[in-house]
Order: sequence, then C-alpha cells, then structure tokens
Amino acid sequence: MHQIQNTLYVMAPQAYAHLDNATVRIDIDREKKLQVPLHHVGGLVCFGNVMVSPALMHRLADEGKSLVLLDDSGHFKARLEGPVSGNILLRQAQHRAASDASVTLEIARACVAGKLRNSRAVLQRGARESGNEAETAQLNRAVDNLAASLRAAAAATTADELRGVEGEAARGYFEALNLVVKAPFRAAFQLNGRTRRPPLDPFNALISFLYAMLMNDCRSALEAAGLDPQLGFLHSVRPGRAALALDLQEEFRAILCDRLALTLINRGQIGEKDFDLREGGAVMLNDKGRRAVVAAWQERKQEEVTHSLTETKLPLALLPFIQARFIARTLRGEMESYLPYLAR
Repeated sequence: MHQIQNTLYVMAPQAYAHLDNATVRIDIDREKKLQVPLHHVGGLVCFGNVMVSPALMHRLADEGKSLVLLDDSGHFKARLEGPVSGNILLRQAQHRAASDASVTLEIARACVAGKLRNSRAVLQRGARESGNEAETAQLNRAVDNLAASLRAAAAATTADELRGVEGEAARGYFEALNLVVKAPFRAAFQLNGRTRRPPLDPFNALISFLYAMLMNDCRSALEAAGLDPQLGFLHSVRPGRAALALDLQEEFRAILCDRLALTLINRGQIGEKDFDLREGGAVMLNDKGRRAVVAAWQERKQEEVTHSLTETKLPLALLPFIQARFIARTLRGEMESYLPYLAR
C-alpha cells in the first residue's frame, strides 16, 4: 500500500486559503468552500489571484510542505519552501557530474531515450486504434522515424548534437499527434506546431497546462530525493530555471500529459467552450476548463502501473519520485547508469 500525500490545487479567483487549527480552509466571499486536515496535504498550488494567509505560509514551511504560485494559465511564478534539507554529499556529487562532459552526456542521453521511447508508445497505440489505413501508415512511419532518432541520440557525441536530435524528433512527433485526435475533434484541436509562451491553439494550451503540473511534481520529487532541481544535464543551466526538473519531466510528458490530453479530447470531456482567446492570439483554458483538467490529472495519477525496472505495482503519482531516487543512486555510484521509466 502506498501513501500519497495529495497536492491541493486552488483555482477559484479571489479564494482565500488560511489555517484553521490543524486544517487548511478555503473561503470564497467569506464563505467556507473546503476544509482539509493539514496532514493530508502534501503541498498547496495556487492558480492566479488566490490569497494565502501568512500563518498558513509559515505552517507549510515548518512542515516541509511547498506552496507554489502559478499564473492562471499554469505557468510557474514562485515557490515557497523551508530550509534546504538535501544531503550535501549527494549535491556535491551532482555538481561534479554536471562538470564532467561525459557523465552529463550519458545522463542526458538517458533522458532523451526515455522521452523518445515513450513518445513512440503513444503513436503506436494511436496506430493500433486508428480505423484509417492511410493514417495508420503515416503513424507507423512516424514511429519508425522516432526509432531512427533513438539510434541517432545513442550515437550523439555532444550535448548540442543530442539536443538537435531531440528537437527534430519532437517536431515529427507533434505533427503525427494530430492523427491520434479523432476526426470529429480535429478542427477544434489542430496542433499547429508546438507553441508555448503563449500557446496559440487549444491543444497547445491544454498540454502546456498539464506540463506545468507535471513540472511541479518533478521538482518536488527531486527535492524529496535531496537533489538540486536547478542543476540539470540535458537542459542548460539558467538563473531561475529548474533544469533538472525539466530533464526528469521529459520521460513523462508523452505518457502522462499527452496521453491524458488525447483522452480528454477524444472522449469529448474538454471542448472549445473550455478555452478563451486572449489578446495577441493567445489561447488559454478558462476556469471551467482548468477545473476539468485538474480533476482528470489527479484521477490519472492514482492509476496503478507496473514499473518497468522494479516490477512492482505503484500509482503513477509515485513514478517521478522513484526516478528521482534512481538519479540520486546513479550520482552516488550505486547504479551504473540512469535508466528512465519506459511505458509498457
């Protein structure tokens, strides 16, 4: 049995999160909407204009629980956390590895391999479920192209060469992803290339929102393992950028976020009415859409899978935590090389 502390997402504009004895209480217009025992809350994530009391901030910090502030489209703004508690020897090993080009390239290759393998799995499922022979053939070609990209990634001799292989593979993958959307929904959810800041179509807006929530989970997993989320191997280090969290996120994007986005679209659980067009052509999930996606995300993370390496059944929510520990074990020399999670 796995105990998973829940992340509490607060999305309602003008909501007020505060401490009420040993509970987190959410009020809207001075009326109580939710009250949760603090020991059931693993972290608090606030979207947009949500107020948080100083007493709750202090209590979260004291108990090692994170407070994350996102804008109303899901982009990261800030994170409140208590004193750094990571193992200093592990962090020293992480810095040594990041300074060694060969080690950096080896871990970065594993991140890319995990991403490409899991992206292939999404397209392979789409090909199996497609009822159109021509589209099945197109999807199978995209699957073969990702296999070629895997071979090219394994042969890459520099980080820049590896990033080039990954970028080219991602373009082909997102182009093929349109064919996994069921025909009745394609007009509304045409993915016209990957656009981020801002997303320019509903599909991009949906996956960007999901990626933001996955990013938060990956960062929490790395911190729980005692690693520095700022110091990555595939993604270059920049001030304010959680590069290692971005590295860890790569192997999960397709199987957790893209697959969930496709499910929501193809089942009609999310539609055009759940998005707003903003100034400058930006497309964002509206409040109703965000609520639907967050509910589906939380439900999805409770689903159980058998881990490809440990052969144990565990909820999807624990996968980033397991993989963060594998990164730590690799840096300590307890594992010969980092092995990403591969979907079955």
